[in-house]
Amino acid sequence: MKASPLNFFHYNFRLRRFAHSNRGNMTKAEACLWKYVLRARMMKGYQFRRQRPVLNYIADFMCKELHLIIEVDGFTHQFEEVLEKDLRRELVLKKAGFRVLRFSDQEVLSDLREVVRTLEITIEQIEIEKFQYGH
Repeated sequence: MKASPLNFFHYNFRLRRFAHSNRGNMTKAEACLWKYVLRARMMKGYQFRRQRPVLNYIADFMCKELHLIIEVDGFTHQFEEVLEKDLRRELVLKKAGFRVLRFSDQEVLSDLREVVRTLEITIEQIEIEKFQYGH
């Protein structure tokens, strides 16, 4: 089933407490992306939520309106078993109707302008698709 307002965009109430805890323990890169790019509708007027429980996962950032999930991957995401989990997670989220963007901690901390540019281009693509297909 695709994510929609009718199913609360696959919000997982069982993970709410864990997600709330994560909001207070964001990585430096996550906090930077939140503070300078995503909070308070700073990214093209869209509302992003941080540490959002979706299905059996907690997305670093999610925009319901765009069906967009942003993940910020730290050092541990370089290991093969973590990469495999990330791939499975991404496939499940895509099957549920979300687009998933991934950035490394390094990208966010060293080249935030390029991250913003990638986000803007992605959002423009989603807007065009929504217009073309009437979603």
